Amino acid sequence: MSAIAALRLPLTVNLAAFVALLQRLQVPHRVSEEAGEQVLWVPDEQFAETARELYVRYPQGDPHVRLASKPGSSGIVWQRLSASWMTAAVLLLTLLVAAVTLLGDNLGSLHWLSFQDFRIQGDYLLFTPLSDSLAAGQWWRLVTPMLVHFGVLHLAMNAMWYWELGRRIEQQQGPWCLLLLTLLYGLVSNLAQYWFGGPSLFGGLSGVLYGLLGYCWIYQRLAPTSAYRLPPGVLVMMLVWLLLCLSGLITALGFGSIANAAHVGGLLVGCLTGLFGGALARRRR
Repeated sequence: MSAIAALRLPLTVNLAAFVALLQRLQVPHRVSEEAGEQVLWVPDEQFAETARELYVRYPQGDPHVRLASKPGSSGIVWQRLSASWMTAAVLLLTLLVAAVTLLGDNLGSLHWLSFQDFRIQGDYLLFTPLSDSLAAGQWWRLVTPMLVHFGVLHLAMNAMWYWELGRRIEQQQGPWCLLLLTLLYGLVSNLAQYWFGGPSLFGGLSGVLYGLLGYCWIYQRLAPTSAYRLPPGVLVMMLVWLLLCLSGLITALGFGSIANAAHVGGLLVGCLTGLFGGALARRRR
């Protein structure tokens, strides 16, 4: 069996019930003890991903679960979607907004979702004061910019990272926790961008993504869980990218304006909520 480490857990964790679940589902595996940890080994990365998802949902085993035994089968695909339906729903809504707004080119529909309403006068956008929009009951503007994307690459990168981070939180703490965090991070990142950037047209899930990143990062440090253990280098890469954007280099290279305040605001509120959630989880343990 090739050496793919699916899980690394403390020796105090009892894996007997989970190993029995893997055996019943015919997932090939072995467990060894290395450097003060017990390591679950599987043949390849597909089996590793399946084992991780199973452990997130059934760390104590579950005699009633019915799953396809082979990774990549329709049963596993359906299981992944059903276990991450809120993540998928947010992404589906984002794709619908991208189609309706033509990735930001359709200003006629975009103005309904922007943080501030606007009208077109020649080559300029004239923004309506936010207070006027809120007085008219348009409270959705506080969060809807997170659904707006400008370009295929912008959409693809944000969707990929939201799927990676969102489903971890959904599978660990439930769909409504993910939705609440998404709305909170969207609200804070949009307000931060508005306060520091002034009236402008901005959007994207990146502020939310930095919030989810900060949440998983701090939560994992206070109350370690395999669900929030990010792949090596992900945190460093995201923080380096944030610093590059703040330096102005990315804009100077022609990649367009970057909503830096939204990124920083999302990361800070994500760290704060991760601190609260991790401390609460640690106390319960």
